[in-house]
Amino acid sequence: MLGPVILAASRSDRMRRLISAAPVTKQVVDRFIPGETVEEIVPIVRELTDRGLELTMDVVGEDITNPGQAEAARDAYLALVDRLGPLQLGSRAEMSVKLSMFGQALDGGHELALANVRPVVEAAAAIGTTVTLDAEDHTTLDSMFAIHEELRKDFPQTGCVIQAYLFRTEADARRLAAAGSRVRLVKGAYKEPAEVAYQQKHEIDKAYVRVLRILMEGEGYPMVGSHDPRLIAIAQELARQAGRKPDEYEFQMLYGIRGDEHLRLAAEGHRMRVYTAYGTDWYGYFMRRLAEKPANLRFFARSMISKG
Repeated sequence: MLGPVILAASRSDRMRRLISAAPVTKQVVDRFIPGETVEEIVPIVRELTDRGLELTMDVVGEDITNPGQAEAARDAYLALVDRLGPLQLGSRAEMSVKLSMFGQALDGGHELALANVRPVVEAAAAIGTTVTLDAEDHTTLDSMFAIHEELRKDFPQTGCVIQAYLFRTEADARRLAAAGSRVRLVKGAYKEPAEVAYQQKHEIDKAYVRVLRILMEGEGYPMVGSHDPRLIAIAQELARQAGRKPDEYEFQMLYGIRGDEHLRLAAEGHRMRVYTAYGTDWYGYFMRRLAEKPANLRFFARSMISKG
């Protein structure tokens, strides 16, 4: 399986230097990350929303080593809010954040991450939108869920992400599937040990369906994060069985992957949100996209061969 190898490479400084230096890399990265600055990303926001799509915006970057970098991440999101406000898109353009960017792994990281993310959530609410807390590796999840619970006291629309491949996720889904909650379900994109996570694709897919059923039958708002046509069809059927209307759940897919499907679902009346990342610290995000889907890796390899 190439996925675990690629995920290991995502933490390798040597591989980072090698891939970053390849002449073709920027061309391929641009497929998934359409800009490096907030000014470059605003036209993308306009283009996608004009086509009936919604967005969740992610400023890429994870390797925070000091509080100053965490504050810079906070400020980058506040700058994004400043640019989104005049567009008057409301919840059609929300934000996704990784608490690792806000200092979660530093000394006193839980309190630091909460202090840094709160102003972003407040600013988002002021322009009529919200923030979703992304899930990272399993060691960070208790902190993430605690911060999520704390933020929801003042900003109940704050969302969070759960990952189907973790054994704990069915229990997390039952707890989270309450009225007013917003929960994105993904398969999972971190290298996790067999003690805490399913390792085989068929096991992960079955877990995804079990968790999705819990969310659809619950009282919250499910966000279906998948590009898998079979899981998308299953999600529609589970929503139908649960009596959900098209605006009572949504699909989410990554920018640059299955763009025609984004438009098809939106044209059918579904809420379709595109996870759109931007920024200069793209390496970890890019490598996880390669690990998630073999077709992404083949696309990159063909580009390396034809352009190298």
